[in-house]
Amino acid sequence: MSQILRQYTVSTRRSTELVLLVGAWLVGVFAWILVDAASNSGSLGGWSALLSAGLLLLCAHSVVRWQAPYADPVLLPCVALLNMLGLAMIHRLDVANAARAAANNSPQPTPDVYLQLTWMLLGLILFSLIIAFLRNHRRLAQFTFTSGLFGIVLLFLPLVPGIGNVVNGGRLWISILGFTFQPGELAKIALAIFFAGYLVGRRHTLAHVRGSILGIGVPRFRDVGPLILVWFIALLVLVLEHDLGTSLLLFGLFTVLLYVATSRRSWVIIGALLLTVGGSAAHFAFGHVRIRFSIWLDPFSQANGDGFQIVQSLYGLANGGLFGTGWGQGYPQLVPFAKTDFITSALGEELGLAGLIAILLIYAIVVERGARAAVGTRDPFGNLLAIALTTVIGLQAFIVIGGVTRLIPLTGLTTPFMSYGGSSLVANYILVALLIRISNSARAPENFALDLPKSEVSA
Repeated sequence: MSQILRQYTVSTRRSTELVLLVGAWLVGVFAWILVDAASNSGSLGGWSALLSAGLLLLCAHSVVRWQAPYADPVLLPCVALLNMLGLAMIHRLDVANAARAAANNSPQPTPDVYLQLTWMLLGLILFSLIIAFLRNHRRLAQFTFTSGLFGIVLLFLPLVPGIGNVVNGGRLWISILGFTFQPGELAKIALAIFFAGYLVGRRHTLAHVRGSILGIGVPRFRDVGPLILVWFIALLVLVLEHDLGTSLLLFGLFTVLLYVATSRRSWVIIGALLLTVGGSAAHFAFGHVRIRFSIWLDPFSQANGDGFQIVQSLYGLANGGLFGTGWGQGYPQLVPFAKTDFITSALGEELGLAGLIAILLIYAIVVERGARAAVGTRDPFGNLLAIALTTVIGLQAFIVIGGVTRLIPLTGLTTPFMSYGGSSLVANYILVALLIRISNSARAPENFALDLPKSEVSA
């Protein structure tokens, strides 16, 4: 019996995760030191923040080691590295803001990096709670329609009078008792659970083809209803909240899941056609969409107006060149909203094209490990949920970085794990916790001992 159990023993690789996690933390520490060296600054508060971040990550690793021993050993270190690089860049921009305030004889601003560290604490607490108490991701399938309703409520909550706030032209925030939050970040997780649960029970129906047009299988009209409904909701988000990023992310997520669930290319083509029609209609009907497209096509003609952000971003990336100016040596503070929407531009200036490619590779690794968990899981719901969560991270990173580099129009989304903002950071740690739980189920060995008589187990 002992030989049988040894045969099916699988390495947990938790020590590998710990080594990678320490390496990710050291990269963030090194970046922080370079910023302080370049600016001739440094304080006990900085080291306290770094040690606090390290302890938080160590606690998260301990929970994974205890409650999800077979989970993927690369996911947590990768997102920790992105988080640490984001903290270092926020600190670098805090230093620039402090220097500007001193030059103007203005009061010193409160550093944002410490608030971001507080959000990191909250995110890792929720991460640990999910790992500890959600022992089986299949339980989430019981809340399919509840998650869908909750996600839609969260999506349109900023429209409620009295609590909804308009920030930079978008109605994306709510304020309750002085606490500001972006509910759309949690909505994407709730809707991912809904999409996965909904498609598990209907994927065979949705895969049914009634006819074909130009060699492309066309599903029955009644089966296209869910896609049209999501398309309509995405348009409502775009129209009512001026949130191009969330509407694009929502529609793209559902289209990807339809293709994965049914393996029908026709859904991708129909989704692309609906996206084209919706985008064209929004372009002609709404001024804020036309502005985004005109800036995308020719930002330099509006360099002192609506195109100022993207132009400054492109100048910063050009200044960085191949290997960057170095931490603390560039001028990322000249780009508006460098801590949030344009943190990728700030990192590209000081780390260069090489550093930006390295960051993209980290996101690619996160997507690959999430896809591996989806392939390895033993249940259809876990497969679709892992694909949904992975698509959220990958698609959001593509939309943000594509907008900053002018590959696609700007959307206003934040860079996952790197941008300043508690809503995004907390939601993304919840998302990764679910992925780790699914990967633990995918990599764990079958418990053959449960099916054996007690006498054989004890032997």
